[in-house]
Amino acid sequence: MAYRYRCGECGFSTRWTTESEAEDLSVAHYADRHPRLVPGGSVEINRKNPESAGCLTLLGIALLLLLIIASCGR
Repeated sequence: MAYRYRCGECGFSTRWTTESEAEDLSVAHYADRHPRLVPGGSVEINRKNPESAGCLTLLGIALLLLLIIASCGR
């Protein structure tokens, strides 16, 4: 699934990514921009494509196609 965290203090939001990476980005944002506050805000789940892995899926497919094309050319 793809997750995005939104800051509870300002308009910041993380990119769509895994839950753990989005949480790490949120914690880093709070440490940088709101150092005296406990990280908060809200979590969004990608409802359009909840099984999405972001661009990793597209990158994997592109790599696979490149490998197939390279092996056919020999």
